[in-house]
Amino acid sequence: MFRITAVNIFLVTLIYSAIECNAQSVSHRSLLALSKTDHTLAIVDPATLNVIARIPVGEDPHEVIASSDGRTAYVSIYGGGSLHELNVIDLVSQKTLLNIDTRPLFGPHGLTFVNGKAWFTAEGSKSIGRYDPATGKLDWSMGTGQDRTHMIYVTADGKKIYTTNVSSGTVSILVDTLIPPGKFAPRNAKPREDWIQIVVPVGRGSEGFDVSPDGSELWTAASEDGTISIIDLAAKKLSTKIDAKVLGANRLKFTLDGKLVFISSLQSGELTIYDARSHIEIKRLKIGHGAAGILMDPDGSRAFVACSADNYVAVIDLKTLEVIHRIDVGGVPDGLAWAVRL
Repeated sequence: MFRITAVNIFLVTLIYSAIECNAQSVSHRSLLALSKTDHTLAIVDPATLNVIARIPVGEDPHEVIASSDGRTAYVSIYGGGSLHELNVIDLVSQKTLLNIDTRPLFGPHGLTFVNGKAWFTAEGSKSIGRYDPATGKLDWSMGTGQDRTHMIYVTADGKKIYTTNVSSGTVSILVDTLIPPGKFAPRNAKPREDWIQIVVPVGRGSEGFDVSPDGSELWTAASEDGTISIIDLAAKKLSTKIDAKVLGANRLKFTLDGKLVFISSLQSGELTIYDARSHIEIKRLKIGHGAAGILMDPDGSRAFVACSADNYVAVIDLKTLEVIHRIDVGGVPDGLAWAVRL
């Protein structure tokens, strides 16, 4: 006869807790997708690929990012560099929390969330800005002096920033450096923060970019001449340029294992796939009439590509490199992001 003991009860409790936690972690992962023409943020269940909510946002939404706890989303309201707003969305209650006026920084576009803060490019002001949710204020900004400062990547420690400057055909590398007190500083003066910029020439029209998972390389594709530029991030200089012929290139993204690089094209509607090590093209996949935002599934099984001209998000199987599904998230989809609620 089976005897119920304290140990048995403890083990059963652990098992059920683990199952419950796992179910919650899965159910709390959401795909976020913006519709430019519907002015909405769609929340998609990644298991069923069904849209579970559509939340109104500003008049020209371009990029979206979620906070580290997955409870809040930030949407850039771009206006070709003329507008000045970030929408803050409560993903739990599925409603707008507030609208952040980014002035004097105009044209917020690229977004990321690092160290508890939302970082964004301000294309119309040739700058980068940062918003602190704890204080409700813009707490830092820096100019690049480059034309159309567009997409952004911030390292996990918040000490390096990479951004593409589309019309200048450059990548800015910004490094946070502590400068010791000067000759005429007060006796108890502390070192001051100083950001140093290194500008690396790449192809004109370089917009979408990504950093390799090991942090060693930055890849960006140029819409004007279709080249891919590869920057050695340790040396902070261009190491390779590939004549990839990805004309109209819009976004570029590594797979999570760092083996493949995906490049979307608004001009051709093709998804071009490169081997990251050999720099050899593997495949060109026709997914529509114009492709934009790219997002990798955290489990490494799928890629999501916003087909703006076709009004759907294409789902790519990373094993077969074929389209397996299409999601209707609204007209002219673009920015994509994951929200993982903790």
